[in-house]
Amino acid sequence: MADLPKSHIYICENIEEYAEQLKEDIKPYRCVTYMREDFLIEDAKAVIAEAYISEEREKFLILGAKSFNAISQNSLLKIIEEPPKNIVFILLASSKSIFLPTIRSRLPMVHVKDKNSTALLNISLKNLDLKALFAFVKENEKLKKHDLQELIEQIYHHAFMVEMMELNQEQLDAFDLAYRLTPLNGRSQSILVMLLMTFIAEPRRAS
Repeated sequence: MADLPKSHIYICENIEEYAEQLKEDIKPYRCVTYMREDFLIEDAKAVIAEAYISEEREKFLILGAKSFNAISQNSLLKIIEEPPKNIVFILLASSKSIFLPTIRSRLPMVHVKDKNSTALLNISLKNLDLKALFAFVKENEKLKKHDLQELIEQIYHHAFMVEMMELNQEQLDAFDLAYRLTPLNGRSQSILVMLLMTFIAEPRRAS
């Protein structure tokens, strides 16, 4: 069985549309959605109550709103940090500034610019080999810095939500490094090779 995604924050322009896309990606696993104009303390209490309903397999709680007040976020801190068994939290908003620093520090964050940024990549990270790696890098060797950052985010989303991989620490560190190197005029080829090599190194170590 494919590894399922972990709790995350997604920053996107249309949270309702993206919530529906996530539900399709996660099928057949159960999703409970809380889409609000303003996410209030009573909404947080409902989420916490739902989270403590025991599940035999993963259940995804999708929380989306134009604003999350500070009280509701603080009430969610503990359960997000230490979720009950098989509970996955996905928070959706239009800006990362909506969330308190304490929430942002507890969950990885992905920026989703538009529908194209979540399109399927023409690459299989689970079955990546050197030939496919270098073909992909060649295809994207002339990207500008902004486009390269978007591609890095797209690769992350593809691994996490499309191929449903559980990324190891080396891979997570590589995504962080790739994203930080991009504004420093790093060559797109070198950055992509560094990042994608982590997806073919793991099988070699296990063999």
